[in-house]
Amino acid sequence: MDPIVFSLEMGVVCAMLAFTVFLFVSEIVRIDLAAILILVILGILSYIPAMSNLAEVNHLFDGFASNAVISIIAVMIVGAGLDKTGLMNKVAATIMKRGGATEARIQPIVAGTVGVISSFMQNVGAAALFLPVISRISTRSGIPLNRLAMPMGFCAILGGTMTMVGSSPLILLNDLIDTANNSLPDAQRMEAFGLFAVTPIGAVLILSGILYFLLLGRWVLPEGGSASSASVGQGMSAYLKRVYGIRANVYEIDVPANSPLVGQILADVNLENNLYIISTFYRGKTSMVQVLTAEIAAPCRLAIIGKKTVVEAFAKKYGLSIFPELEVFVEEFAATNAGIAEIVIPPESSLIGKTPRELVLRKNYGLSLLAIHRGEETLSHVETEEHKPTAIGLVEFQVGDMLVAHTRWDNLTQLKDNRDFVIITSDFPQEELRPHKVGWALLFFAISISMILFTDIRLSLCLLTGAVGMLLARVISIDEAYQAVGWNTVFLLASLIPLGQAVQNTGTAEWIAQQILTLLDGWPLWALQTGIAILSTAFSLVMSNVGATVLLVPLAVSIAVAAGGDPALFALTVAISTSNSFIIPTHQVNALIMGPAGYKVKDFVKSGGIMTVIFLVVSLVMLNIVF
Repeated sequence: MDPIVFSLEMGVVCAMLAFTVFLFVSEIVRIDLAAILILVILGILSYIPAMSNLAEVNHLFDGFASNAVISIIAVMIVGAGLDKTGLMNKVAATIMKRGGATEARIQPIVAGTVGVISSFMQNVGAAALFLPVISRISTRSGIPLNRLAMPMGFCAILGGTMTMVGSSPLILLNDLIDTANNSLPDAQRMEAFGLFAVTPIGAVLILSGILYFLLLGRWVLPEGGSASSASVGQGMSAYLKRVYGIRANVYEIDVPANSPLVGQILADVNLENNLYIISTFYRGKTSMVQVLTAEIAAPCRLAIIGKKTVVEAFAKKYGLSIFPELEVFVEEFAATNAGIAEIVIPPESSLIGKTPRELVLRKNYGLSLLAIHRGEETLSHVETEEHKPTAIGLVEFQVGDMLVAHTRWDNLTQLKDNRDFVIITSDFPQEELRPHKVGWALLFFAISISMILFTDIRLSLCLLTGAVGMLLARVISIDEAYQAVGWNTVFLLASLIPLGQAVQNTGTAEWIAQQILTLLDGWPLWALQTGIAILSTAFSLVMSNVGATVLLVPLAVSIAVAAGGDPALFALTVAISTSNSFIIPTHQVNALIMGPAGYKVKDFVKSGGIMTVIFLVVSLVMLNIVF
């Protein structure tokens, strides 16, 4: 190979690379702003005659319309659409039912599920979705949260290697391959990777992550953590007692088929026994909004709010069994789904002078009324510190009444625009779920996947078809779609693409490759591939995996071509290895779980160090087996 002469343009590109790494590592400015700055500098320098090869100024912003960028936008919208239907919550509920109460059983179920989900949506999104799930599992099982969060987070990262849309580097890879092919002879041109081309590699990586924590978790995971909050019911009880003097808790009671309760009216049972039946479970369905004039049908279970001695007396009176903790109602009372709301009746409300029973408050508004706070007095079904129980279902509303109600957050969100109420509670999830749209969401998700699998249509168009279908079916609104897109990721990716092209167009990648090959003269191909994987891993720890991929794929291709290796294999090595981010909490997923689980940096160094080595070994072996 003839030596490549180092030129002024190469020097500028090397300086730009060094400046980019410096900005990313130092974080003097946000990394997305740093990428935009690099784009601007590159464009301005390209107007200097001696540096015209740095970038084509007329195509400087083509990255914003690239296949990779549009694909990432579409993936985010599709993921948000699936989430809007509540489908992900149902998956989480199923895991909780099957997970039991042992760490060894819960860990692989959660980690494996998150890994599969993150193969089709952003891994940080999958991790964020499951963070409240593992928090509830921790509450119910007593397993410390820090024993569950890291396996879940690591497998969310590993899941990004399962498909070509699982992570930004893999989405970007085919575009980078197209660019690299422009400078390669026909015999060495690379084929684009199919959607499931990397699935065997990702599956083994997820399996290795699960086995790692199953076999070594007792030593590598931190000890001494605590379970998540004591329990949903107790939290609500403490709030009601502290603020309104209502002494009550939530109990789950089993009603057999031959119970004398069968046929009795819910409202009458509440009034006669000084308690409140807040939810029912009958024929496999739970209902918080059942009309209080409805009759009790059995066998069923009841969720009852009341004073402990009152509920025990009620159970004894009718020969009922009280469960030691919530079982079928645990999801209904999860803090992420429902809770206590405080609502005021304003002067112009049409509810004034009407009773809760007359308004069918529970069915029409989704409000299970626990108390009415009026002036200095609190009226409630259950006993308070100062007052006897009151049949509040028959109390007429007055101006200024503060209603204390248990409600699902999606019901409360719908009431925000109702002028009959003024919502005081503000710290609740204000997303409106659309479970009735789950069919449409699954249909358009399946259409996208089918187009990717069975047609030659561009990936971005396939994914955008699913996204637009969900928008037209109103699974998700256009405003919600805009909010779902991580525009910082979009600008980071689009702004760095021209820098990667400059590395290739100016011959800088070939020059660096030649220098490395000179230093590593005589090394076998597997050693060069290992070096590329280690370099990619190191870059991913100090800069974004997107930036590392853009910078290193052209270099890897040049090294492979010069050494007689497979350039596509070396390029894929980079795209997979940039997901090897476990040692320090710089990855978005690691940063997400660090606070809630109470992790320290040394915890990531301890657990992530071994995982990094396992990732390198497994990925390199599988890459060479599969390709």
